[in-house]
Amino acid sequence: MPTGERVAWLALVPIGLTIGFYFLPASTQQNLFLQFLPQFAAYGVLFIWWKANTDVLPALGLSRDRSTLGVGWGIGTGCLLGVVNSTVILWVVPALGGDVLFLAGTPHARMPLFVMIPWFTVLVAVAVELNFRGFLLGRLEYCCCRWLPVTSARGLRLGSIVAMVVSALVFAFDPFMVMTFRHLHWIAVWDGLIWAGLFLRWRNLATVIAAHAIEVMILYLSVKTALA
Repeated sequence: MPTGERVAWLALVPIGLTIGFYFLPASTQQNLFLQFLPQFAAYGVLFIWWKANTDVLPALGLSRDRSTLGVGWGIGTGCLLGVVNSTVILWVVPALGGDVLFLAGTPHARMPLFVMIPWFTVLVAVAVELNFRGFLLGRLEYCCCRWLPVTSARGLRLGSIVAMVVSALVFAFDPFMVMTFRHLHWIAVWDGLIWAGLFLRWRNLATVIAAHAIEVMILYLSVKTALA
């Protein structure tokens, strides 16, 4: 974890915008710009944070000397989550009376196969992981570990755990995520926790990008095939 990091508190800006979104009238929440506003703001404050600090690449998990660390774990995790979440969506949720047919009309499902896999999936995974894990989780951990300097007997830092939970909830309750995937957005809570754990274990953004991209590819193929 970097020492003497400046303006890490800027990570609270997209969190505040995400919370604020749910206080808007239901009709206003349909505005696509407002759905993406927390993510736009996140990239904006990331740029400000980048300019205010030095040696930022390692802090984002983009260090060259760690570029391959944990990638195998990321690939394996992506495969496992893809199978588990496909099972939950296509069998468990319908068995409990939940609707999944709406997924056929989402922007992801309507995208052609040759565009979605691998190009768009990898592009989105890179952008999302840079935002939610590299920047948001990393800055939350930095702040929380300063505010909560408690370490358990097993070496777990309370601040890191709080950062994992908060970043996973912000990810799962991202306005575009909720408005697009409706009740299924809760699946992103355990995705966010697992990806956060991978990032904090390996400090390598490529690891979580691999996990994210592979899981989404499996989900896309499973759902598109099942709902065709």
